[in-house]
Amino acid sequence: MKKLVADVSGIVQGVGFRFFVQQTAVQLGIDATADNMNDGTVHIVASGDEQRLLRLVELLRQGSRFSSVDHVDYTITDRFG
Repeated sequence: MKKLVADVSGIVQGVGFRFFVQQTAVQLGIDATADNMNDGTVHIVASGDEQRLLRLVELLRQGSRFSSVDHVDYTITDRFG
């Protein structure tokens, strides 16, 4: 079990991006939370199988229908490390 911490920048607030993250995580079978930050980014914390987390990163880069993702900064570590 791994932990993903990601910050997504671009047009990602007010466009359903957090809902997209949560629905995508459910579809991938991982746990995830997504929070709007004051600087306009969305902060994501997820846990699950590393391959599924990497797939989430790929989908974050694509973004949701109304978002426009500029950059995804992320790290994957051991869940309790």
